[in-house]
Amino acid sequence: MDKEFLLELFQPFGAVSVRNMFGGQGIAYHGLNLAIVIDGALCLKADDITIPVFEAEGMTAWKYQRKDGKPIDMGYWTVPERLFDDPDEFAGWAQAAFDVAMRADAKKPASKRKF
Repeated sequence: MDKEFLLELFQPFGAVSVRNMFGGQGIAYHGLNLAIVIDGALCLKADDITIPVFEAEGMTAWKYQRKDGKPIDMGYWTVPERLFDDPDEFAGWAQAAFDVAMRADAKKPASKRKF
């Protein structure tokens, strides 16, 4: 996915930044990563609160394969294709992913928090 497409896709949610990461692209809002594009798939940040929504949609978690072959759950889940055609619903999913990022940020030591 190219940067212009991602900026347009996230526009109803807010002004995001897109940068290269993990061999793909990272999407951040106010300095917190809320999504990635990896192997051409858009994935949103998820946690125990939001994972059931992704599971109900039949979506899968992105797992990083370590050199020893062990997969590591990175906390990002693929998004349903239908969201690409529904900016308002996509914005709600993006907000939920940002809420996950905020909860993760709140768990960090105060000196490392963005907010």
